[in-house]
Amino acid sequence: MTAHSPAGTGRGDLRATLQRMESPTAPYYLLLGATSGLTVLGLIMVLSASSVTSYQQSGSSFTVFKSQAMFAVIGVIGAVVAARMPMKVWRHLGWPTFLLAMALQLLVFSPLGVSVMGNTNWIEVAGFRMQPSEFGKIALVLLAAGVLTMKRKRLAEFKHVVIPLIFPCGLGFMALVMGGHDLGTTLVLAAILGSVLFVAGIKLRIFGVSLAVAAATATVLVWTSGNRMGRISTWLGGCSEGALQDGCWQPVHGKYALADGGWWGVGLGASREKWGWMAEAHNDFIFAILGEELGLPGTLTVLCLYLAIGYACYRLISTSKDFFVRLATTGVMAWILVQATINMASVLGLLPVIGVPLPLVSSGGSQLVTSLFALGMVMSFARNEPECKAALAQRPKLVGRTRAILPTGRRGR
Repeated sequence: MTAHSPAGTGRGDLRATLQRMESPTAPYYLLLGATSGLTVLGLIMVLSASSVTSYQQSGSSFTVFKSQAMFAVIGVIGAVVAARMPMKVWRHLGWPTFLLAMALQLLVFSPLGVSVMGNTNWIEVAGFRMQPSEFGKIALVLLAAGVLTMKRKRLAEFKHVVIPLIFPCGLGFMALVMGGHDLGTTLVLAAILGSVLFVAGIKLRIFGVSLAVAAATATVLVWTSGNRMGRISTWLGGCSEGALQDGCWQPVHGKYALADGGWWGVGLGASREKWGWMAEAHNDFIFAILGEELGLPGTLTVLCLYLAIGYACYRLISTSKDFFVRLATTGVMAWILVQATINMASVLGLLPVIGVPLPLVSSGGSQLVTSLFALGMVMSFARNEPECKAALAQRPKLVGRTRAILPTGRRGR
């Protein structure tokens, strides 16, 4: 008999893992696993981070969690429906969803509009509140992918990119979002549009002009807002003890939470900062509470799950022969990863506090439902790739597996 060394076994396991990562079904299963992991972890952390303030406001520690769980169920149903939708449906949804998103965003400036912490970016009907700009992210992805696919042979011409895409998205929808003073969402929308344009292969001069206009616009918007300038000044100048009551409060207490967590965390549910010391503990700064309670293993788990989504999207972009699929997947990848990076960098002090939620993890029904639906759409793309579709079709049926493991003489009739 040949003895196998532990080192050889380890190399064999690593080789098998790498082979599975190269499987045509890997992007689909990575998306499914990482999305499920972030959603479940988000629900756990929302329950923990919101329990104290929820009890103070409503007399129950589960009020915010129940709402988030309800939206998670809606989002999962939406993701399942999206994952089963045929490709021909996605190709025709660009303009209808974009026009609907524009109409909903206009309602922000009507009596239905609601302001939260200085941003007028929500509408409320019969006690139900939603953020139209989150739906606009899906609309922007579908519109950009559809228009650029249709104009694929004429992308070198300025008018065939600016008029049907940059003009309605930039001067239209993004301007409406900025009209509600939501710079964070506008930056994510710009990242989506810019990434799709880049992957589409438009001329660098068009891309450069668009980037310069976007940068100039962002600079003007920051300089003309005292609140935004204060956040940037706080970020650049640092915080002293006397400034903790100003814009330094959130970033400083975010760092306190991470420092208290140390290597291994203080334990799930044992956060100190959530006891009234940190506003938005279950929303924009939930990553700080996660680091405090679960330590370095918890934060690295979140990073690895986002990297898994990024890798799955990259695999799909690099291997798919469908131009629309590549562009739409690029938009969703930019949306999730850029927004997650902005959120975590703000908590760590690497960026000023911009105010965007951590996708799939932070509390908020609009972001959770739309993120799940968008990732379900990418799963649909992955499932419909010819090689993945063939591999999934070859899976043994559940009934067949059950019958195969029953002993002879005990098989079902």
